[in-house]
Amino acid sequence: MADMLRALGFALLLGLAGLTVASPAYAQAAPASSIQAAPAGLATGPVSPTAAQASGALTKALDDVSGDGRPLSLSLQILVLMSLLTVLPSLVLMMTSFTRIIIVLSLLRQALGLAQTPPNQVLVGLALFLSMFVMRPAIDQITTTAYTPYGQGQINIEEAVGRSANVLHGFMAKQTRQNDLALFQGLAKAPAFASTNDIPFSILLPAFVTSELKTAFQIGFMIFLPFLIIDLVVASTLMALGMMMLSPTIISMPFKLLLFVLVDGWALTMGSLAGSFAT
Repeated sequence: MADMLRALGFALLLGLAGLTVASPAYAQAAPASSIQAAPAGLATGPVSPTAAQASGALTKALDDVSGDGRPLSLSLQILVLMSLLTVLPSLVLMMTSFTRIIIVLSLLRQALGLAQTPPNQVLVGLALFLSMFVMRPAIDQITTTAYTPYGQGQINIEEAVGRSANVLHGFMAKQTRQNDLALFQGLAKAPAFASTNDIPFSILLPAFVTSELKTAFQIGFMIFLPFLIIDLVVASTLMALGMMMLSPTIISMPFKLLLFVLVDGWALTMGSLAGSFAT
């Protein structure tokens, strides 16, 4: 579990370099220093143009902004990396499966009519660990191709950035709808992409988030339907009995909980969420 957490943090931190490509601050930085090649005996695999831009952006970020081409000192490099860690929660939210899962769980709680049960901490923790389960293939791939070779000194940080960005880019591209991608491509007035590897993070990320929101609300709608039927039946029964002063929510909630428990609702919800990311 510790290795998995370190690899996930490493992957998300390196994936941030893909977002810095479009940043004006990095565009004004000094030219990147030469990147050392990986050892000949190590198979690096193809690196997409987006990943290559990501690795170059990280190198530019660590260059001296004065323009003399000298790299920053070690203490300043650590300061830059610690600053990047402040956006790590946003990466977890926006570049993984977390967004879809937490929205569906929140809608499920509202459908059951429970205001604070389960608590927010429980929902966030459940969504986080389910996201780690869904992202496990990507995390394992990053660990094998980037984290372990980088920790052993076989590749440099730029090569690790390129490999990690490839994995995150591929995951998001598979979960993004084509119409959402075309929307942001049109807004950016970008030319047609020959392949998904050519899509920059600046276009892929908002398209991915938009697709995740749509999918989450579609799943939430399907979850709401059976509980809405219970509410309608209870409300109609109370009105027929003349008990209009009694809140239907108080009566329908036990029936909702009973139905949810009888159908093993948590297992169905978790399985459906995990299965929705299968490609």
